[in-house]
This record gives sequence, structure tokens and C-alpha cells, in this order.
Amino acid sequence: MENDTILVINSGSSSIKYKLINPESKEEIASGIVEQIGEERSRIKHVYQDEEHQMRRPVRDHLEGMAVVEELFENIGPALEDSQVVGVGHRIVQGGPYFSGPAVIDKTVHSLIEELCPLAPLHNPAHLKGIDAAKRILPKVPHVAVFDTAFFNHLPEKAYTYALKRSVAEKYRIRRYGAHGTSHQYVAHRVRSLLGTADLKQIVLHLGNGASASAIIRHHPVETSMGLTPLEGLVMGGRTGDIDPAVVFHLYREGKMSIDEIDELLNRRSGMKGLTGHNDMRENWKLIEAGDEQAEMAMKIYLHRLLKYVGAYWAVMGGLDALTFTAGVGENDPGVRAALCRDLAFMGVKIDPEVNKEHFTREAIISTPDSSVKVLVVPTNEELAIAQQVYSLVKL
Repeated sequence: MENDTILVINSGSSSIKYKLINPESKEEIASGIVEQIGEERSRIKHVYQDEEHQMRRPVRDHLEGMAVVEELFENIGPALEDSQVVGVGHRIVQGGPYFSGPAVIDKTVHSLIEELCPLAPLHNPAHLKGIDAAKRILPKVPHVAVFDTAFFNHLPEKAYTYALKRSVAEKYRIRRYGAHGTSHQYVAHRVRSLLGTADLKQIVLHLGNGASASAIIRHHPVETSMGLTPLEGLVMGGRTGDIDPAVVFHLYREGKMSIDEIDELLNRRSGMKGLTGHNDMRENWKLIEAGDEQAEMAMKIYLHRLLKYVGAYWAVMGGLDALTFTAGVGENDPGVRAALCRDLAFMGVKIDPEVNKEHFTREAIISTPDSSVKVLVVPTNEELAIAQQVYSLVKL
């Protein structure tokens, strides 16, 4: 039905992000966030009809957080009971080997998400809290899990298998799962639509505070940079990306650091933040413009890793038709786009410097007509992608 809506929920360890979306018209009706859950003054924001409402009040847990969300819809609008909500979509980071698409959350699906908590200890437990709380608020509509890993569940075995003793890998489910799959799938689909063909070899660069790359032939992923967890791959805001695993042994033995301290270091205090003190790329560009040599070197490290992955994926696919930038940095940082494409010029990649200067809220081709590869910027919309996947399931 044309007025059906989907409520999309992304429940983090101390936050609940939400959007009410019409999956057919693609209209975002309302959105908001309840964050700093469990603290004395939780921060709350709700946006409806282009008006932003902010407040602070204590929110003890996710159950109370979802009650606040319901209250915001009731008091500010639109009331959920009048919004023809036909399903609730929950973003789930880790679906393991079990899920290659969205799944209605029944007892079995709930228990599998719980079983996978050791593979995503920062994410899956928080998602379960959000699911349980949301089901109490909206008990009469189906709740659907949409997994970040689902798109990459289709990776070739040679791409997802680590060269680890097979019995150990099988016992502890160690393989490449990837992440940001909903974004990569959505963006790759939009690129095929923009270029008018499915017969493409494409690389998608999801560059935000978390960053990942994927190689996709036609509709199927053949490689991705994140691995067992989102730590592997590109240099990120706070994560190291690729690093010799023996660094962990070295820090444990020589640095006398605990496993939890090393986990914190690699996942939250490294990457660009570890190199320059800032995980915001805009701040790093300011430092570079001021002549900061450490920031300049950090940017070279960031770009070098990107170049390695693009070159490797180009080789894996035996060619490249489209290279696409998306997410916060990909959509809004012309400097990163220009620098990477400059390094790819020897392979015939050319972009229009004037078109590239923009911060994109729209889909655009930024390459020149004579470029060997189409270079695009496609804003990601994971919430819309989740809403559409949920709707495709619940409307059957």
C-alpha cells in the first residue's frame, strides 16, 4: 500500500537510532536518536516535518529508551498507531553463516543472533536489547533482522577462508564475514541503475569513520576488506585496519597490556585518531593546511591503503568498470577522492576537478568521458535499504 511505513531501528550499546520510512516513495517521515543511555542526562533528538526537537533527560536502559521513542512519536508526531507501520527493521551487524538475507525475528532467529554475540560483542548484544524493547512497544507487527554480513555471505570460499588450521577455524567459526553489506549492496545496485547495465565489475569504497571496500561482479560480491570483525582492512577513524596479528602478542608480552586494553587500542584509539589525534577527516585536513607533518603522513598512509585495495580488487576481477565513493568521507571529501584518483591515473582514471569539488547529497558521475573507469559518488542510504528489504519480506 502506498502509505505503508517501516520503522528502522539501529540499537547500539548506549543508543537507539530510528527512522520512519515509506519504502515505496522513499520518503523519510521522521527520525531521531536516543543516546547516552544509562547516563544521568541522556541526549534525545527527534526530527519531524523539518523541525528538530532536542532534550535531555535520564534514560536508564533500552526498554525505557524505546518508550521514549514511542512518546516522541506520540507527542511530536507522527503517532505510530496512525502511521500504518507494517514492519520494524532492525540493523544487525553479525549474521554469521546463517543469514544471506533479511529474516523475521522469531525465537530461532533471536537465539541465533544471541549465539553470534562472541563474533560481535560490541554490537549483537545491543541489537538484542533493541529488539526486545521494540517488540514490547510494537508487538503486533513483524520485526525483521537485516544483517550487515548478509550480502557478503555469498563471497567465494577462496575469498572468505583464512589460511588457518581448518579444524580451529570451523570450531570457532573464523572466516571473513565482512560488514557494511547493506550499504555496499545498495550502492552497487544504484550504480547499475545509473549506468544502465548489470554487466559491471565495480569497486565500492564505503569511507566513513568505519571504512570498507568491496569488489562486485554483476550482482555478486567477490571480495571485501573487513574480516571476522570490522577491524580488518582500510585505515579507519579509530581502527588500525590491516595489521600484523603478532602485534597483539608483542603488546601482550612486551607491553604487558591486557587483551581488553589491546582490543581498545586497535579498535578505538588507532587509525587516523591514533596517528593525528583526530578521527574527523575535516580536522586532519585543517592540520595539513597548517603544515602539520604528522597529519600529512597520516593522510598518505590512509591513501596508500586505499590504493592497495583498489589495485588488488582490480586484479581479482580482471578489470574495472566503475569505482564508487560513498559514506561520510566518500560523499563529502573531495580531497580524498582527488588524491586517490590521481594515484590511479596511470591506469587511465580521470576525474573532472570542478565536478569533484562538491559535497554530494545526490548521485553523480565525476569522471571525464575519456576515463578508463567510471568514477561515481553515490550517497548511501542504509536505512532506506533496510526498509525496502523489510517491506519485500512482510508484504508477501
